[in-house]
Parts: sequence; structure tokens; C-alpha cells
Amino acid sequence: MLQGWIQIALTLLIVVTITPFFGRYMARVFQEQQTFLDPISNPVERVIYSLVGVQTRENMTGWQYARAIIYSNIVMGLLIFFIIMNQGWLPLNPTKIGAPTWDTVLHTTISFITNTNQQHYSGETYMSYASQMWGLGYHMFTSAATGIAVAIAFIRGLTGRPLGNFYVDLIRSITRVLLPISIVGAIALMAAGVPETLAGPALIPTLEDPGITQAIARGPVAHFEIIKELGENGGGFFAINSAHPFENPNGFTNLIQLVAILSIPTSLIYTYGIFANNIKQAWLVYSIPLVILVGFIIITAIGEYNGNPAVNTLLGSNQPNLEGKEVRFGWAQSALYAAITTATMCGAVNSMHDSYMPSGGFVTLSNMFLQIVFGGQGTGTAYLFAYLILAVFATGLMVGRTPEFLGRKIEKREVVLASFLILLVHPIAIMIPAAIALAFPEQLAGISNPGFHGFAQVIYEYASAAANNGSGFEGLADSQPSPLAIATGTAPTTTALWWNLSTCFSLLAGRYIPIVGLLLLADSISRKQSVPLTTGTLRTDTGLFTGITAGIILILGALTFFPVLAFGPIGEFFQISNG
Repeated sequence: MLQGWIQIALTLLIVVTITPFFGRYMARVFQEQQTFLDPISNPVERVIYSLVGVQTRENMTGWQYARAIIYSNIVMGLLIFFIIMNQGWLPLNPTKIGAPTWDTVLHTTISFITNTNQQHYSGETYMSYASQMWGLGYHMFTSAATGIAVAIAFIRGLTGRPLGNFYVDLIRSITRVLLPISIVGAIALMAAGVPETLAGPALIPTLEDPGITQAIARGPVAHFEIIKELGENGGGFFAINSAHPFENPNGFTNLIQLVAILSIPTSLIYTYGIFANNIKQAWLVYSIPLVILVGFIIITAIGEYNGNPAVNTLLGSNQPNLEGKEVRFGWAQSALYAAITTATMCGAVNSMHDSYMPSGGFVTLSNMFLQIVFGGQGTGTAYLFAYLILAVFATGLMVGRTPEFLGRKIEKREVVLASFLILLVHPIAIMIPAAIALAFPEQLAGISNPGFHGFAQVIYEYASAAANNGSGFEGLADSQPSPLAIATGTAPTTTALWWNLSTCFSLLAGRYIPIVGLLLLADSISRKQSVPLTTGTLRTDTGLFTGITAGIILILGALTFFPVLAFGPIGEFFQISNG
């Protein structure tokens, strides 16, 4: 038991240690200061800017920045849709996989351009190498870079600067942050045993009968794996994601993945501190998601270590819950991974969340409901500061002080935008389609578990889509037949069609509406005149205000989603506890 807790503590310590170094580096990148990568990156960026006609000094308004994101994402979405639909005749297809159903391709396209990577397919049987690399892998870079660009634009707006230029921020995010780390990370993963090959499946004679061969899927996994984690994408090259020994063979690769998942969202808060010239406030804000994350990890880990009471009664002793887990990771690394991947909206998994105890289900769902426990790539940082704006307004009203943030008044427009983003969009994207699916459990939902757990399965799928997380409780009939099965006459199913199309609504609403709102919020604040601090100004860089903000986050989250949690994992917890 002690060894597991030490592993958890050391992982978090590594992340906290690298935060100021990585955060300072990203601040230099986006303030266009000199970095050690300039000799390589500057010539490459100049070529890209000249090819696409970007005016690097042209600042955008909030609407312009948002339109640039939407237009570019539409073009990139059409590209990935074309590649997957035509993968049957494109190169790098050693197993000659045909095209999946149109609804699976549509869902996959939207899922990857929104940085969600929710997968209603199995990578090794549905996608060619070309689709994995040119389609999905390409969007792992661009969707992650889009999130980083939004965070940087939001930080600029909060600190009174112009929002910048989306195309410049997108390119610099790739050339100076994502790509260099991915190259180093891919080499480290290859050295640790993750394959990187364009060869087809390996045919191995079975032990039972040497005359029968088994096909072992492989492929260019290492470079795909590192951007999957670093970009908080989460989509697996194989069906079982990072539980697969080719994606995550040992404890060292597991550590690389966990650190990669947390590195950018944690460091962006420090980057804010440099932009705002207030490192103290950055660390105080940093402490909010960190404390919540630690608490959630403890809840998940204790539940998995203590195991299932019903099973323990049969065995006559307490045993960890290892159902759906890889023994090379055990209860501790599995619980840590589950808490981190849903806190950061990465969605990669090294164990099956459907098999977790109710406390684990409570934590994974709560992470996706809150969206700020470091949150999505870039957008989580922006959400966290949107909560700070609400806290400034609410606290200012309570104590009779002027609601100001960084010397700029928080007024009706800012409060309406922040409230709209936090209290309205996310619940709608989850609750409306979930209510429809639950109203037709057999025709639409395809629930494989009755009672509380079946309810949680449905809610989890839409929460994962709306939060741009991508992980799943599984057990739902959300996958159409494979291209091989379709070729042999298997018909598509209505249930899978429902899941593909309905989650597309949650994916799009959960991604683009908040992005537009965040950019408008930042643009509105950036245009306000800075007012000097007075004795009547509410200071936001104190421990007291930080505690109030954390309380507001938890209260708003509880008020919005507690009924759902009560009918899901909380109800299941009491059901299991009572035998």
C-alpha cells in the first residue's frame, strides 16, 4: 500500500517541480521573447507565414479570433473526413481496411477537431496507418494548439493586452511547444519499448497449434502516443488505449504519460502569473485545482484499494479492485491515471473506468462536470479564471467593495458571459441528449447495466463529449460494425447511429460555444481602462479570496450536477455498501 501512495506523491511532485520552468518558457514563447529554439523555429515559421499569408503583427478582436478558429477547424475537419472515407485506396493501409460507416467517420472527425478524441471504433480494425497519422495524428497537434492559443488570448485579454493573432499563436504552439516535446517524448517511448513501424501486423504461430497464426496489430505508435498525452487528446492507437502493452508497456512509460498530460495545463497558470506580473496570485490560483485533484485522487485510490465489499465478503479478506486493470500498474497507478485523465480532459485510459468502484465513478464524473481541475488543453485555464471573475463579483457584492480583477471593473457583460459559460452551456450539452437517451433505454441508449450504473453510463458518455474528454464507461452499443464486418454483410445499427450523432451535438456545443464566449469575455476586459488600486479594491491575490473561489467552484458544481451524481455513483455506492 505504501509503495502505491509514494508513486502517486512522486508523480505529482515532478509535475509541480517542472511547472515554473515550463510556464516561464511558454510565457517567453507567446511574448515573442528569445528562446533556445529560435534558430530552428524562426526560419520554419517565416516559411509558413509566407505560404498562408499571415500578417504576424495583426491583432484580432474577440470575434475575429473566434471566426479564425471556426473557419480553420471546418477546413481541417473536411480534410480528416476525406482521408478516413477514402482510406481504402490511400497508401499506408497494410491490412486493406475499407471506410467505416459515414456516421462513425463524422463522429470521429468532430471528436478529433474538438480535442475530444471520443472513439466509437477500434483503431486497429477501423483505421489505416494513413488515417491514424495524416488524419487523427495531425488533428492531435492542431486541436491541442487551438486550445493553447485560446488560453494565451484569454490571458492577454485579462491582463489588458490585445488578444493577438490566432494563426500566429497556433503555429507557435506547434513549432515551439508541442512538436519539440513530442519528438523527445517519442524517442523516450521508443527506447522504453513502444513500437514505431509501418510494417503490417505480425503473424505469430499460436502455442496451441503452430499451424494456426495470430495477427498481432502494431504500427507507428510512439509518435502518436506522446502527442496523445501532451496535447490532452486521449485517442488510442489501439482499442484499449494506454492499457495496451504497445502503447504503455511499463511503469516508466506510464510516468512519462502522466507527466505529459499534466505539464501544459499546470504550467499555463504560471504563464498567466508572468503575463500579469503576479507570480503570487498564479501559485494561489494553481493551488485550487491542485488541492481538488489531490482530494479526488485520494478518494479514487482508497476506493480501489479497499475493493468491492461484496467480493471481500466472499473472499473473507479485503482485496484491491483489480477488475478492468492491468497488473503491471495495479490499483495505485490506475487510480492516479483515471483521476488525472478526467481532470485534465485528456481521456486516455490505462484501465477501464466502467469497472471502478462508485467512488471512482464519482470522481471521474465530477472532474468532467467542473472542467477546471486543470481542465482541457488551454480552455481549462480560461475556465478557471472565468470562475475567478464570478468570485470577484460575488465577493465584491458581499463585502461592499468594487468588483475589479487586475485593475479592471467586472460589470454586467462580464458576469453574464462567465455565468453563461459555466452555468448554462455545459449542463445543456449533457442533460438534454442524456434525457432523450434515457427516455428510450432499449431503442437508443443500449444500456448494458441496470440501475444506478446504467444511468451513470449514459451521463458519462455525454459528459465526456461535452467536456471534450473522450473517455467512456463503455458498455454502450455505440460502435458500428467494423469495415470488414460491413463488407461481409453486417448492417449498421440504430443505437450506434444515435450515439454517433447525438454526441456530435455535445462535442460541438461543449467546444465552440465556450471558446467564443471566453474570447468575447477576454476582449471585453481588455478594452476596459485600468483603474488604480485603492483601499476599496478587493484584492484577488490573497489566501482568503482563493479559498472563497474554491468554495464557489465546488458549490456551483454541486448545485448543477449533484442530482445526477445522486442517481449515479452515489446511489450505486449506497447500494453496494448495503449489500
